[in-house]
Amino acid sequence: MTSSTADQQLAGIGVQLADAVVAAVPGWVVGAVVTVLDAWEAAGHSVTDRHAVLAEAAEAGQAAGTRVAAELCALVRTDVDAQRSTPLTAVRDIVSLPTGVLRRAGVAPVARDPVAERWHPGDDYGLAPASLAAVSPDLADLALAWGAAKAIAHRQRHED
Repeated sequence: MTSSTADQQLAGIGVQLADAVVAAVPGWVVGAVVTVLDAWEAAGHSVTDRHAVLAEAAEAGQAAGTRVAAELCALVRTDVDAQRSTPLTAVRDIVSLPTGVLRRAGVAPVARDPVAERWHPGDDYGLAPASLAAVSPDLADLALAWGAAKAIAHRQRHED
């Protein structure tokens, strides 16, 4: 495989991954809010209007999808040597949206590990995914393929 072919393969997989992430993010945002709300309510607390919170979560999910789409579109169009981010970073960057929904609903932050607090300081509810598979299991294989394609493209470009 030539460097040009490897770059094309990376770009193609990148587009597939970006599309899949954008499709998964709105549901992930809503699911994250529901998970925290359910735990909050199971602990004996309540929110004023759960229906309104879920509606706001759906809006936040759509906004997150739009934001991730723009970031991933830019990433997959960037030359492999100039890429300074990853699809997972793009998803972690939108954690502020479901976090904002939960804060406005009056849900108290959760206790988090000091390392997680340092790495994700605004993530009051521990929502930052450890992998794209945590966003959707359907993303696991595409994320792995993208990482492998990126490594191949980079290696072929810089072989001695």
